[in-house]
Amino acid sequence: MYEEYYGFAEKPFSLTPDPKYLYRSESHANAFDLLQYAIRRREGFVVVTGDIGTGKTTLCRALLEQIDRTTFTALVLNPFLSEEDLLKRILLDFGVISREEVKAGALAGVSKHELVDALYDFLLGLIPLKASAVLIIDEAQNLPLHILEQIRILSNLETDKEKLLQIILVGQLNLQTTLRLPAMRQLDQRVSIRYELKPLDREAVSAYVSHRLMIAGGASSVSFTAKAFEEVHRLSGGIPRLINLLCDRALLAGFSVRARYITPDMIVHAAQNLDLPAPASAGDVWQRRRAPLLAGAAATLLAAVGGVAATAYVYQRFATDTVQASTQRVAVDRVLPSTGAPHRQLPDGVGLTVLAGSFPLTDPATGAAVRSLTEWLEASGYRVYYAEVDLGSRGRWQRVLVGAYTEVEMARDDAIRLNSAAPNLGARVVTAEFATGTAP
Repeated sequence: MYEEYYGFAEKPFSLTPDPKYLYRSESHANAFDLLQYAIRRREGFVVVTGDIGTGKTTLCRALLEQIDRTTFTALVLNPFLSEEDLLKRILLDFGVISREEVKAGALAGVSKHELVDALYDFLLGLIPLKASAVLIIDEAQNLPLHILEQIRILSNLETDKEKLLQIILVGQLNLQTTLRLPAMRQLDQRVSIRYELKPLDREAVSAYVSHRLMIAGGASSVSFTAKAFEEVHRLSGGIPRLINLLCDRALLAGFSVRARYITPDMIVHAAQNLDLPAPASAGDVWQRRRAPLLAGAAATLLAAVGGVAATAYVYQRFATDTVQASTQRVAVDRVLPSTGAPHRQLPDGVGLTVLAGSFPLTDPATGAAVRSLTEWLEASGYRVYYAEVDLGSRGRWQRVLVGAYTEVEMARDDAIRLNSAAPNLGARVVTAEFATGTAP
């Protein structure tokens, strides 16, 4: 639509991770240089984290384009794989096995041990060629603990002099929390480089937008006013993905009125159409990022004062304050009149869930407590469900449940993560039947 009017060769603000659009802000340039350095020096484990939409995947794609021909690469974009499927994916990207073999089921009977041996043989074969291998795993915050442990074991593939496989984990901010779990201590100690991508500042937002307009070929046909750039920065918080959404919609608005200048009003209107949440201040973002730590402090205080009413008080005082900037707000049309909690029940056929909290409906503070706990859990990336149960003489209780699982190991991993972030939360794996009908 607007591409032809403004003379663009393609959409300048597409959400696809096209490496040619990577804008090297100070933070992104530093991350890029560090990754190249780590690959050249074979630094073992490298961890790059960043908030949602900060351009982590685009950074990975740009890195792959710059790697020389003597470096073999494997990029895993789907972290929801079994150990065997992960190894097959790595071998496929390295060219050890073919896609036809995988489709034909030729590897169906191959054991994990045999797949690791095949990878080891491949890596040893690179030594006389003076070549190396790099494994990049995106969305690594979603990796179950047992898969992370398998990845750690792969890092042990080495000779007396050097590592044979360079591993780069890329993920959201809570990846660092996961790596600091006691069960992940061996892996965490192997991380030689850590880097966190930062949102763009006001000047970088202006340069980022101009960069994408130039790459798309229409920089001379349309421009943003200085005030428009200020609105883009204010409404996006400097997050590249949100900048793309805003600018794409603003260009459409400009096209509809045949304007060559994008104004602040167009940006504000775009944000309204996209239903973007109110922007967080720098202080709010810091508060949101320390939410897991403060939630742990809240749970410690809970243990000291005791009682269910104290639960509501603690979560109301701590959790609400620390996650108020969360972008994962609960929809108003899913509110229960009794508690003010979202009404989201476990799906049919689910066998397991994690019980994170239970609150008496007779307590007037329960609604605030449930909402606060929900916001913290969802800001940490968990799917939250609810069950309202009648316990006879003990009254009616509102339960807060995390996740819906068919495998006990995955449920246990999430319960461990929750209790690590909030040590006295007491999250535990329960059956769906237990969660919806027995004692809290």
